[in-house]
Amino acid sequence: MSSADHPSAEPLAPEPLARRLAEVYQVLGPLYRKVSRTVEQLQPQMGMSVGVRAVLEQLRRAEGLTVPQMARAQELSRQFVQRMVNDAAAAGWVEAQPNPAHRKSPLIRITTAGAEAIGTVIRREHQLMGRVRGDLTDDEIRATLRVLTAMSDGLEDVQREASP
Repeated sequence: MSSADHPSAEPLAPEPLARRLAEVYQVLGPLYRKVSRTVEQLQPQMGMSVGVRAVLEQLRRAEGLTVPQMARAQELSRQFVQRMVNDAAAAGWVEAQPNPAHRKSPLIRITTAGAEAIGTVIRREHQLMGRVRGDLTDDEIRATLRVLTAMSDGLEDVQREASP
């Protein structure tokens, strides 16, 4: 039997923790790519690319952000985020407004049409996610989110330590 068959409430020591987190990464990478492919395949039905969708969802939660702020939060290049913002602006989903804090970096805000578009996409995605098989509990989802957040935070610490 593996350690997965005998759950423990005790925190793992560094070496076993590293092995278990590596297992998570082995599942997470293919899962992320599968989700991305699925969203891309549904893109014609949903009417927006994965990148534009990410920008709109981020702006839906924030009052207004600059392209550099969005890029940092999503761990993407500013150039890529700028292209996505440009695509969203061409569709009428976002608009640039003056930024009192930085003359050359406007605030990007979601428009009413953008909020409606991303709302439609999210509702469609929730319908699709509701079709995922499994008998997952709220506690299991909460634990998964806690683990993934801890992994992300831990990697930020590693990146900071590795930066000159």
